[in-house]
Amino acid sequence: MFKIIVGLFATMLVSAAITPLVRRLAFVLGAVDKPNARRVNKKAMPAMGGLAIFIAFTFGTFVLLRGQFQTHELFSIFLAECIIIITGMIDDIKELNPKEKMLGILLAALVIYFLAGVRMNILTIPFLGTFELGWLSFPITIFWILAITNAVNLIDGLDGLATGVSIIALFTMGVIAYFFLSITNVSVSIMIFCLGAALIGFLPHNFHPAKIFLGDTGALFIGFMIAVLSLKGLKNVTFITLLIPVIILGVPITDTIYAMLRRILNKKPISQADKHHLHHRLMQLGLSHRQTVLVIYGLALVFSLISLLYPLSTLWGSLALTVAVLIGLELFVESIGLLGDNRRPLLMLLKRLLKPKNEEKD
Repeated sequence: MFKIIVGLFATMLVSAAITPLVRRLAFVLGAVDKPNARRVNKKAMPAMGGLAIFIAFTFGTFVLLRGQFQTHELFSIFLAECIIIITGMIDDIKELNPKEKMLGILLAALVIYFLAGVRMNILTIPFLGTFELGWLSFPITIFWILAITNAVNLIDGLDGLATGVSIIALFTMGVIAYFFLSITNVSVSIMIFCLGAALIGFLPHNFHPAKIFLGDTGALFIGFMIAVLSLKGLKNVTFITLLIPVIILGVPITDTIYAMLRRILNKKPISQADKHHLHHRLMQLGLSHRQTVLVIYGLALVFSLISLLYPLSTLWGSLALTVAVLIGLELFVESIGLLGDNRRPLLMLLKRLLKPKNEEKD
């Protein structure tokens, strides 16, 4: 255990030390985010910061903690990581269109499914029983990877936002995997903590005011690895264990779902970017850059604490907790106008129900 802790600490130091070098490389390669209507940065900033995280994580898993992982799976996942990193680097340098970016993620997901063998196989649904997913295993696994990867990518809009939210999510996943899920060995948790350590080393360079951005290199890599690592603990899943990573990733998943709904309601393409994401709305309400990031960190912590209650709850307790989370989430989303100022059905319903009778007569 002491050797593992030292390895994680060393991974963090490697990440912190190598980030300035990656920053210089980003300028050389032209991986620079220039100010525009969709971005909040006021000057050109080096992107591609995810390369530092990838190098530190790879050094940690292949050198510092090598004995904790099976060779075939480690190399298979590494191959998929390389595809994601290359896709992200190309996008940071010359900007890929959404279809090209999705193709890169899909190729990496195929490596995970067929070569690494990381997939969902069995699903247990309360009151209905246990089902072999069979051919459904493939589309469900691929959809999971694509969805989580893109969800994390979408929240990468402010300095340190995606990095900090991912650190919270990863360490919550690691704790749950180690203490609560029936995994035959601790390699899943160690790999999760190793990625978290690489992110911690990177965060001081990325927190506001940032010296380097994650870029798509980082956002895609982090989202992809969170999707894969959560799958490693969900090969045989129950409805409740499936909910746990969804709750842990509540911030990026919520932002993604409501962005899609907002664009559908406004009759705009789902892939069309806008400035109405969660962090945009909080800043429009008057919060500063740093305050917005800290508020979203707080939301991520709330989701993580809620996720820790699931392994301790009964089935009915978990269902009640899920309903309460959905109601609370909808109230929060409507209160900040994430769907639009005129789309607040639950708040309007509560206002009508709580309206005094004498006011109704007037």
